[in-house]
Amino acid sequence: MATGPRYRVPFRRRREGRTNYHVRYRLILSRKPRVVVRKGNANITIQLIIAELKGDRTLLTVSSKELRNYGFQHSTGNVPAAYLTGLLFGKKMLALGYNEGILDIGLHSNSRGSRVYAALKGVVDAGVDVPHSPEVFPDDSRIRGEVIRDYTGVDVVSQFEAAREKILG
Repeated sequence: MATGPRYRVPFRRRREGRTNYHVRYRLILSRKPRVVVRKGNANITIQLIIAELKGDRTLLTVSSKELRNYGFQHSTGNVPAAYLTGLLFGKKMLALGYNEGILDIGLHSNSRGSRVYAALKGVVDAGVDVPHSPEVFPDDSRIRGEVIRDYTGVDVVSQFEAAREKILG
C-alpha cells in the first residue's frame, strides 16, 4: 500500500468497489433522471433516481418479485422476468409523469443481450425515452422465454404473454 505525505485515500465507495465516480459524474451532468438497473441471481431491481445536492432521491422502485402479482410464477432472475420488470417499471414511471431517463448499469458488465438490456427493452417498449442502441437487446426468443422452454420443458412463454398483457392493461 502506498504511504507518504502525498498519498490520497480514495473515497470509501471507490475503495469498496461500489461506485465509479467518473461515470457517475457524467450521468449526473446529463440532468436526466437515472434508470438504475441492478441484477442479482434471483431478481432484478429497477429504480428511478434523481440526483440532488443533499443526495440521490429514489422516486420509484420495481422489483421482479412483483411479477407474481401479474401471474408470472416462473423464476424472477431470468431474461423474461427482466423484460417484464422493465415493462412494469416503464408503465409506473409514465404514471409518475416522467417520460425520459438515462440508463445506469453501475458496475455490471456491459454485455449484449444480457438481463440488463432486457430490462431496458421493457422500459423502452413501455414508452419511456432512454438513449440506446437496438443492437444490445436480446433476441425476441430469449425475451419471450422460448429458450428456457426448449431447455427445461417449462412453458414460460404462456406465463410471459399473460403477464405482459396484464401489465399493458
